[in-house]
Amino acid sequence: MGYTHPMTDALVPRVEDFDEISALLALAFHGSPEPELREVQRAVFEPDRALLVRDGGTAVAHAGAYTRELTVPGAAVPAAHVTMVGVAPTHRRRGLLTGLMRRQLREVRDAGREPVAVLWASEGRIYPRFGYGLAAQHLTLSCDTTELRLPEPAAAEGPLRLDRPAAHQAELARLYDRVRADRPGWSSRDERWWAYVLADVKTLRDGATERRVLLHEGPTGLDGYALYRTKAEWGRGGPCGEVRVDEVVAADPGAYVALWRLLLSIDLTRRLSFGAAAVDEPLLRLVNEPRQLGAHLDDALWVRLVDVPAALAARRYAVDVDMVVEVTDELLPENAGRWRLAGGPSGATCGATTAPAQLACDVRALGELYLGGAGLGALAAAGRVRELVPGTLAAAGPAFGWHRAPAPMEVF
Repeated sequence: MGYTHPMTDALVPRVEDFDEISALLALAFHGSPEPELREVQRAVFEPDRALLVRDGGTAVAHAGAYTRELTVPGAAVPAAHVTMVGVAPTHRRRGLLTGLMRRQLREVRDAGREPVAVLWASEGRIYPRFGYGLAAQHLTLSCDTTELRLPEPAAAEGPLRLDRPAAHQAELARLYDRVRADRPGWSSRDERWWAYVLADVKTLRDGATERRVLLHEGPTGLDGYALYRTKAEWGRGGPCGEVRVDEVVAADPGAYVALWRLLLSIDLTRRLSFGAAAVDEPLLRLVNEPRQLGAHLDDALWVRLVDVPAALAARRYAVDVDMVVEVTDELLPENAGRWRLAGGPSGATCGATTAPAQLACDVRALGELYLGGAGLGALAAAGRVRELVPGTLAAAGPAFGWHRAPAPMEVF
């Protein structure tokens, strides 16, 4: 028997409520509650971080979060990975989503463990009103591979092996952590999360094969892998199968090229798709005709600074910066005020100050800047950041950038 509370109340669900929550979210996102997928999702569900609203005993709204780290420029920070947010079609426009998001932010702030929250948005217009800013974008590649060519290897490429991903989970995890340290936008993966990422739910294959892992061996061991599957198709002219790439992780340029060389030339395939390409994906600089990659830009991670001074002090800055910024935050008033940020490549501090502000913005703009994917000058040109002291934008702008663009790779 479940909880029965007024619709205005949101309570922490029990573990046994997960099936009902899963059914609610399937309804909200126009899916079907597949048993195999539900069991995979159950393994990473954190009921103590979830909020559930019931109406007469029926689950009508839910919001949750995962406890993970997020790589940011020069560091990794604890981040509330907001997820499983949905409202039943019968209960829209009643303030349930607003109530859930406001309460969740307050609880994350009061807990004091995570200076930022991060999410993928089903619709970009939903979350800015709660202070989330678009911090990272990604590219979707969809291309005909028949005319694409990569440069000849400058040196001998290492051997490649194919296998089932689960057999190499430990190796993949070590390599992923090695590369993740230098890639803003990637999230930590413990054993539960690796099991989740590598789960190969049959109902999600869309007629394609089981997932395979392509492994590249360098001089000191595994230095690159790709997760992918293929789908057989035949036309009047012969084979026209598709390669569907999920992840490509490489610690060495040679491994990266070797992986893509095989992915772009698998026998009996003529097309390739990759939905997790970075904005600065090296493949764009390698193929003989970048236009043929069919790159499409889309939004990815939305970041919300829950504790402004802690978040700004946690990341590193490309060049030295010392400025005072005045921040507004309607939902978390502790963030409002003037903050002095002083830092650089080796670390940063941020604290309250009474000194005159040089820049002014809302907390959403800071979220957009946080992973180094948005330019301070671009936000100023959009009227999202105001320069109060001439020259501050030119001086501070380069500090918020990073040598690699944020590159989110998994939807959580």
